Amino acid sequence: MNNIDKRNRLSEEVFTYRSTKDNKILIYWKGKQVTVLTGKASETFLKSIEGKDHLETQLVMAKLTGNFKRGNEKNAKSK
Repeated sequence: MNNIDKRNRLSEEVFTYRSTKDNKILIYWKGKQVTVLTGKASETFLKSIEGKDHLETQLVMAKLTGNFKRGNEKNAKSK
């Protein structure tokens, strides 16, 4: 795990998820929705985090969201 999370970011709760009534999984990064899992993908996700600790769950969600950041997240500077 040390080689994967060198900056120790996953020890914080940066990823969270929420399950909906229609079996969708919404994955959030710092409170912003970044991924929606439906159908077989949502079932696979729930099975993959079953019985895992906090860090492993964070890692699973990080891998599922992939590289969603592209460098345009910075706040626009006011002129």
